[in-house]
Amino acid sequence: MNTTKTIQSALISVFDKDGLEPIVRKLHDHNVTIYSTGGTEDFIKNLGIPVVPVEDVTSYPSILGGRVKTLHPKIFGGILNRQDHEGDVQQMKEYEIPQIDLVIVDLYPFEKTVASGAGEADIIEKIDIGGISLIRAAAKNFKDTVIVASVNEYALFLDMITNGNGATTLEERRLLATKAFHVSSHYDGAIFNYFNTDETIYKASVADGQILRYGENPHQKGYFFGDFDAMFTKVHGKELSYNNLLDVDAAVNLMNEFKNDDPTFAILKHNNACGLATRKTMKEAYLDALAGDPTSAFGGVLIANGKIDEAAAEEINKLFCEVVIAPSYDEKAIAILEEKKNRIILIQNDVELPTKQVRTCLNGMLIQDKDNITDNKELLKTVTITAPTEQEIEDLLFASKICKHTKSNTIVFAKNKQLCASGTGQTSRVDALRQAVEKANSFHFDLNGAVMASDAFFPFPDCVELAKNAGITAVIQPGGSIKDELSINYCNENKVAMVFTGVRHFKH
Repeated sequence: MNTTKTIQSALISVFDKDGLEPIVRKLHDHNVTIYSTGGTEDFIKNLGIPVVPVEDVTSYPSILGGRVKTLHPKIFGGILNRQDHEGDVQQMKEYEIPQIDLVIVDLYPFEKTVASGAGEADIIEKIDIGGISLIRAAAKNFKDTVIVASVNEYALFLDMITNGNGATTLEERRLLATKAFHVSSHYDGAIFNYFNTDETIYKASVADGQILRYGENPHQKGYFFGDFDAMFTKVHGKELSYNNLLDVDAAVNLMNEFKNDDPTFAILKHNNACGLATRKTMKEAYLDALAGDPTSAFGGVLIANGKIDEAAAEEINKLFCEVVIAPSYDEKAIAILEEKKNRIILIQNDVELPTKQVRTCLNGMLIQDKDNITDNKELLKTVTITAPTEQEIEDLLFASKICKHTKSNTIVFAKNKQLCASGTGQTSRVDALRQAVEKANSFHFDLNGAVMASDAFFPFPDCVELAKNAGITAVIQPGGSIKDELSINYCNENKVAMVFTGVRHFKH
């Protein structure tokens, strides 16, 4: 059975006409009868190519301000008829329904209209009715009908009919139908999400998929769905891996906490900060971040909250690192960083990030609001006799920002806006604290006068006792344990300042 079909008739009704002209001319070259409506009809006429108004087929004009143009049995019969079905063939003749072999549609820009901040009346008018119906009909009948459902498919379709001399194969029609159902489902999802206020219903459609080299490990397939190019300008380096993207995500979320601060630099490894410092220059910030854990920094992801200049780049270039991220760079800084062939250099653009976090869980998924609370001075409640100094308050808030973006259970030590050490991902808070003490000592940090942040409360005073013995003079934690008084009493007896925030920052 020959499944290749030559296009003899086409219905074209599109919003976006960029790239349409060569298709129309190619169809005309193959003597295809073209039906059209409204602006698309005028566009084709202006090319000097014959076009049949849909009104001539339906005997109805475009009505209701253009809301109804193609919704008619003669149009949908022409699209949906089964050419190998005797009953359909007879009814086509009986009702004088013209065959339509090709449908080209580009829907009203609903998502762009919403994103523009337009009023609801304008948004509602951008809900396409006829177009979406044409897409579904033609895609359903892909065995006989070709569907081009978006301006994004114009070039693909032009190649098909050019190579096929005006004909398409069943495989090509099925491919275009698949793309069409993606267009229609994505469009419907966007409309639903605009109207939806029920948070127990979740619909998402992400069109920009990218195949990665592999997933977390080489034996796992990996994909990224999102508009990476909108968020970053990639200046140099190899393709990002699955693990690179996870680290970049962690780096961006962490650095957002310091977006408006003095020059701040962070180094991350396996989604956790192993170094972070705020200083007067980016070079100083980098060097003091590196001092936090120069061993773990090897192969890490680096991020700055401001321009990376030549002086900072010269220091960074001495370290093997996977990725460097900043909102801008000096030209000389880029030239220096490009000396390493595979080093990925990203310019971070200012784009809005999702407000929800989504992850698979069991046979479904978990969705939550992002942790968008940043501990600040107004949240702090001093619960001890000894109050923190202004310098300690600055360091406490600094440590809290890092703690919020570190795997639980976690403890963070900081001093003079420098990360001294952290205990990350431990099964007990005491273990996290011991790990932080050991790490700080191994890199020769003097913890006397340093502060400590915890992502959750202390059920016993053992943590504050260990911290005090290590030199910690002030503590920030959410509070909320039924045994808070035990920790408070220990701090009072040993002149340690402690503040509660009332906000827990678990990160599992």
